[in-house]
Amino acid sequence: MPEGPELHLASRFVNDACRGLVFGGCVEKSPVSRNPEVPFESSAYCISSSARGKELRLTLSPLPGAQPPREPLALVFRFGMSGSFQLAPSEALPAHAHLRFYTAPPGPRLALCFVDIRRFGHWDIGGEWQPGRGPCVLLEYEQFRENVLRNLADKVFDKPICEALLDQRFFNGIGNYLRAEILYRLKIPPFEKAREVLEALQQHRPSPELTLSQKIRAKLQNPDLLELCHSVPKEVVQLGGKGYGPESGEEDFAAFRAWLRCYGMPGMSSLQDGRGRTIWFQGDPGPLAPKGGKSRKKKSKGAQQGPEHGSEDPLLPSTAPSRTHGAQRGLSEQTTAWQPEGTSLSQDPEVPLVPKKGRRRGRPTTSGPRRPQKVKAENGGT
Repeated sequence: MPEGPELHLASRFVNDACRGLVFGGCVEKSPVSRNPEVPFESSAYCISSSARGKELRLTLSPLPGAQPPREPLALVFRFGMSGSFQLAPSEALPAHAHLRFYTAPPGPRLALCFVDIRRFGHWDIGGEWQPGRGPCVLLEYEQFRENVLRNLADKVFDKPICEALLDQRFFNGIGNYLRAEILYRLKIPPFEKAREVLEALQQHRPSPELTLSQKIRAKLQNPDLLELCHSVPKEVVQLGGKGYGPESGEEDFAAFRAWLRCYGMPGMSSLQDGRGRTIWFQGDPGPLAPKGGKSRKKKSKGAQQGPEHGSEDPLLPSTAPSRTHGAQRGLSEQTTAWQPEGTSLSQDPEVPLVPKKGRRRGRPTTSGPRRPQKVKAENGGT
């Protein structure tokens, strides 16, 4: 699932791709999407973007003299399991392009597309960030930190720290791979009680005798959990990249894979948390680990068979969900998509809870992230 860094990179992509482009006409929605129609029409408008946590805002701004006269319109997107933005020629729309913004003549007609294979993504008209989401861990660090430490009496902090880190009221932008990497770096067991982990930070204050440079150096050398919730996503953003999937360059995905230390890595253990999501860790899981849950360790690379032997390669998130050239190169007949795991409104409001189904005959079980499922492309560029 796209997390805070992926939404930030998607916003950067939209701004870069749409800079200098003039869009025109109506906004087109695919007939299979259950999201609302976008009542916007203009002979000439521009598109800009911003991101906050796990949300992205598009602003459609009519240019001077555009007809009919109207005010700018903003849309807020949540990407769900597989949302992304792509810029493509209008005659070669990517599959699953559920919302399309077309450039105005003259020149080759292009379309900025919101592409969503699984259709868990959503957009709202009006431009308001979703109520209840906390400050962005990337862009609003001081407000984010204050919001967490001020609300430690909330019942979510009775839960294991690995589950609390997915609550978007307090950790807006943190998802499955980020929580694993953050806890691993601090050697915090994922099933320690969240309040006990965070209460110590309330009393942590740097010595007033330290200079500013000494305070900064101390933070960099010994960051606490909340500081890593800010700096670790920033590292992913700095990796850049074009995305994860058959249309993205392997060199971009290789850089992200090399960055990972814990999530899906050989030698790491995994358990299902209370909502059925896989948490990767090393060592003792902690006192609140699910009773009866079996911790499974991922085998080292040397002990694993390669993909040609049917071994399961853990699904890894993208380093940027947006792509500019996938349509020109041509899309494969089938597209990889993420297999959803259990979630809740307080963890990932944009993803519906998926009921667990019975085990299929002949299908092996695994405690790790599930392998991408192959989903056939829909006809008609939707």
